[in-house]
Amino acid sequence: MAFRPLHDRILVRRVESEEKTKGGIIIPDTAKEKPQEGEVIAVGPGARNEQGQVQPLDVKAGDRILFGKWSGTEIKIHGEDLLIMKESDVMGIIEAQPAEQIAA
Repeated sequence: MAFRPLHDRILVRRVESEEKTKGGIIIPDTAKEKPQEGEVIAVGPGARNEQGQVQPLDVKAGDRILFGKWSGTEIKIHGEDLLIMKESDVMGIIEAQPAEQIAA
């Protein structure tokens, strides 16, 4: 992709949510809320601090993140709906759990 965010902005692809509830009820597209989880596609170099130094971002391309319901600005690049937001809109990074913790 030929897009590079500036400063402390990140480019995010929403991760689609499950189309069924745990009870097996199928949720129609019109009733679904937009997911608040996404994958970071690209990140800017970072914001400048008070001394003028660039502070690198904590998120990196490939991270799965959680963000606020109304965070970011929706944009379309090469026909794909994406979000661009500031790193401060990110609530956290979802880290993969080791297989041994899942089985326990």
